[in-house]
Amino acid sequence: MNEIEVKVLYINKNEIINKLEKLGARLVKNEEQINIRFDTGNSHLKNTYHGYLRIRITKNNLDGKITNTLTLKKNLSREKFRVNEEIETEISNVEETIKILQSLNLIKKKPANKHRISYIYDDILFEIDEWDKTIYPYPYLEIEVKDKDKLERAIDLLDLDRENVTAKPIDELLKEQ
Repeated sequence: MNEIEVKVLYINKNEIINKLEKLGARLVKNEEQINIRFDTGNSHLKNTYHGYLRIRITKNNLDGKITNTLTLKKNLSREKFRVNEEIETEISNVEETIKILQSLNLIKKKPANKHRISYIYDDILFEIDEWDKTIYPYPYLEIEVKDKDKLERAIDLLDLDRENVTAKPIDELLKEQ
């Protein structure tokens, strides 16, 4: 599945939540994630696809359900916004999946924890992400759409500062810290 997305930096989390709720956006996720990335020793996935392979363990705070997914994310374009291809499947056994990936000479990176709150409004997904402070210390808003016109609409709906909109992945934001 292809997705179009941007991040909006320097947000006030509570202000964004209030704006979304006033619009009538629907809360669809409140979750804790553990994200474990994998790549080869020479960073083949990162260098070739500007992407990664990830296991995500997600605890849904709304219903307590835990899901595990394996995702290959490849960046297709990254000018004004990112266009990514995501290939994803649910997995039942994280430890065995890790063993399989490591037997293929993929290296397990340090796990990273993230809290995510997600709202949907008019086919626009708004996600407020907060990583462990040691990973990335500031909350940001991620906007994900299927059509780039909806991206402009999302920015206008929340009256966001376009100077704070970026197509940079979290890896690049970390380097700028």
